[in-house]
Amino acid sequence: MIELVFVIVVLGILAAVAVPKFAATRDDAQIAKGRADISSIRSAIISERQARLFRGNPAFIATLDDGGNALFGGFPAAVPPQILLQYPIVAGVGNGEWQTDGDGLGYTYTILGVANTFTYCPDIASACGTPGTFDCVDGAGAPSCGILTD
Repeated sequence: MIELVFVIVVLGILAAVAVPKFAATRDDAQIAKGRADISSIRSAIISERQARLFRGNPAFIATLDDGGNALFGGFPAAVPPQILLQYPIVAGVGNGEWQTDGDGLGYTYTILGVANTFTYCPDIASACGTPGTFDCVDGAGAPSCGILTD
């Protein structure tokens, strides 16, 4: 009986150590996912621009999605098709999820319970910065912008 109590105590101690490590691992995975998504989106914007330049059109793509649930997919029905990511990101709510503001220019990625706002700047006329950029709007409410973009 004493041996059984001893085993239960040891298992309790191991569980007390493992649970916080598991939570930290999930946060790290969501940060890594966000960083990979951002890199893919930025790369897709440049690839689409290069394809447009090849066709003689110097403009960046006007928006990054069609306002639906599949973000950063482009517009397959457009002529010529404007495909950004081969497999679009599905919008969701909560940590590790992307949301759109509906205009194809503003997006939010939630990490560690904080919503980080990203904006896409398609051209100079939109007065949002350098054309073709997809940047995090770092502010007092979004301290993890640096975690996602550095």
